[in-house]
Amino acid sequence: MRILVSGASIAGPVLAYWLDRYGFAVTVVERAPRLRKAGGHAVDLFRPAMDIVDRMGLLDQIRQRQTGTQWLSFRTGDGGRPHEMEVGRLVRVVSDRHAEIMRDDLGEILHEATRHGVEYLFGDSVATMTEDSGGVDVTFDGGAARRFDLVIGADGLHSNVRRLAFGAESRFSTWIGAYLAVMSIPNYLGLRDRMEGIAGVDRMAGVYGGAHMDDARALFMFRPAAELDYHHRDVERQKELLRRHFAGLGWEVPRLLGEELERASTFYFDSITQIRMDSWSRGRVSLAGDAGYCPGPAVGGSTSLAVVGAYVLAGELAAAGGDHARAFPAYEREIGDYVRRSRTFAVGAARRLIPGSRTALWGMVQGIRMVNRVPTPVLRALTGLGGRGVRMHDRVELKDYTRGPATARRAGA
Repeated sequence: MRILVSGASIAGPVLAYWLDRYGFAVTVVERAPRLRKAGGHAVDLFRPAMDIVDRMGLLDQIRQRQTGTQWLSFRTGDGGRPHEMEVGRLVRVVSDRHAEIMRDDLGEILHEATRHGVEYLFGDSVATMTEDSGGVDVTFDGGAARRFDLVIGADGLHSNVRRLAFGAESRFSTWIGAYLAVMSIPNYLGLRDRMEGIAGVDRMAGVYGGAHMDDARALFMFRPAAELDYHHRDVERQKELLRRHFAGLGWEVPRLLGEELERASTFYFDSITQIRMDSWSRGRVSLAGDAGYCPGPAVGGSTSLAVVGAYVLAGELAAAGGDHARAFPAYEREIGDYVRRSRTFAVGAARRLIPGSRTALWGMVQGIRMVNRVPTPVLRALTGLGGRGVRMHDRVELKDYTRGPATARRAGA
């Protein structure tokens, strides 16, 4: 059975790994001319995603490439002393098994684990798809035409496969009030195990390095009064908007948005947007990761959700013997609750990460102090969020699909 996966970032290679393991013939097409090394930003893998990469035999590699961030140090806009927080204490509130890793490093590990058994087509993209009862005829931008049994879009927030199969992105995207920008800069602050930054009303900026990084990343998050007008490929317009919304904020921000922004080796800017679809499968086409159910970049645990979604999709296809009519609905049922809880959490997280008032800013500082002083079990109880809040990832149970189509069941059952 031949399956085309569009996208070679995170969800695509995880999906390809498991499909290949279950005996499917997999082709991954990626618009970029080579494996993306776009600077990237730090992403989190929580318990279910960590369990999956462990089953893939990649846990040691991921642990070796962790960022090593141990401290967060933030100033508020009034220029007072920084407020420090030990990262490990906060992480233990959220998850019992976690790794922070640069997105590019994770992508490289996943690609290396799949490149020998999976066909990769770099520098190309899906141009058209025509489905009939027996398969999907695909033409690529490069002119080639091939036929596949199934097509999976794992091509991110601005998914091309989703557009072709379901319609315009605007039908499914919901802006949740904020924007995110990341750029690669020299590590002139000498950061290795910490992130330093400044938070003001409706905006925050930070810089962090990593244990295995020669450079650093500058991160910006802000909440404007209304949705911004720009194209997601218009970099100069994005830089102009970033400068406008951070004007007057102190600390290192003037330098970051001056000389560092001008010479940044990579730059990323996008809205914090959710993809909300009642179903992310149609006929012989389905979606995985941000393409189908992005909860919001940087606020909803989208990387862990993408890893879990890819694993479940491959597993349900294996359990159904390749019958997509059974596998796709089973896949959506299996991760549907996780998707919905991630969306809800992301909306609240965007508000908490970017304080919308002086009162909210004060509350963020008090939260940092509480994390520093209160034992982890007490913190978990005080949040009162349980499986529907900060601990939602650890409440996800994974099936063990390796036991065969007739016996796929939850691990430990």
